[in-house]
Amino acid sequence: MKDNILIIEDEIDIAKLIKVHLSELDLNCDICTQGNEALQQALTKDYQLILLDVMLPGISGLDICRQVRQEKPLQSIIMLTSKTSEIDRILGLELGADDYMTKPFSVRELQARVRSQLRRVHAITAKNASEINSLVHEEKPVQESAQLDKTSTSIGQLLVDHRFHQVTYKNKAINLTVTEFELIDFFCQHPDQVFSRAQLLDGVWGYHHNGYEHTVNSHINRLRSKLEEDCTEPKIIQTVWGVGYKLNSAGVMPSTVCKD
Repeated sequence: MKDNILIIEDEIDIAKLIKVHLSELDLNCDICTQGNEALQQALTKDYQLILLDVMLPGISGLDICRQVRQEKPLQSIIMLTSKTSEIDRILGLELGADDYMTKPFSVRELQARVRSQLRRVHAITAKNASEINSLVHEEKPVQESAQLDKTSTSIGQLLVDHRFHQVTYKNKAINLTVTEFELIDFFCQHPDQVFSRAQLLDGVWGYHHNGYEHTVNSHINRLRSKLEEDCTEPKIIQTVWGVGYKLNSAGVMPSTVCKD
């Protein structure tokens, strides 16, 4: 079955050109040029990926991003922004977009970004289906325990459960987007290891293009806002100045453990 892509772009010539290039990847593409119509279509139809321009008639792409993220936390979204509109790129990422591209962009870059997002969508879908299916066929409690150990990563009070695509911290569920989940999962698999922005782009997003470090910064900020007690002095996702970021394992340990 082909993947479905929604192209939300008010310049119809650009939208059609994007559709032609994505059709080369054997994808089904719908086009919307009006903000309100696009929002309705994004919320009511099933798309594996949304390409979302910022400047639209009616409501803006930023408002669409915010509302889609609220209704569909796992929806993959790539923002399309002007090369000179840095604030739009940052706002789009802060509102929950998984990635952004600045116009004009090359065909090769467009196709690489789309393929990367779809690989992650497919991987998560397959993983969830497999794990749910295995749970349905489990018969003994001891098997459930073994399955949990196999499909989750736990550091201190932070638990990443792949079965239900859920992160729990201090026994409280944390609502994350697909990319936020992949990022914290990546950190949990390498606690206390420092990664540069380029390494995180490669390890989590699956590619690296110079100039897209804002993508990492914004996702780090969003993770901190959901995990940290004080984002101005983060204890869990820490900045290593001049290098990058790390998951501080001591920051997610119970306070009694830290005192010992």
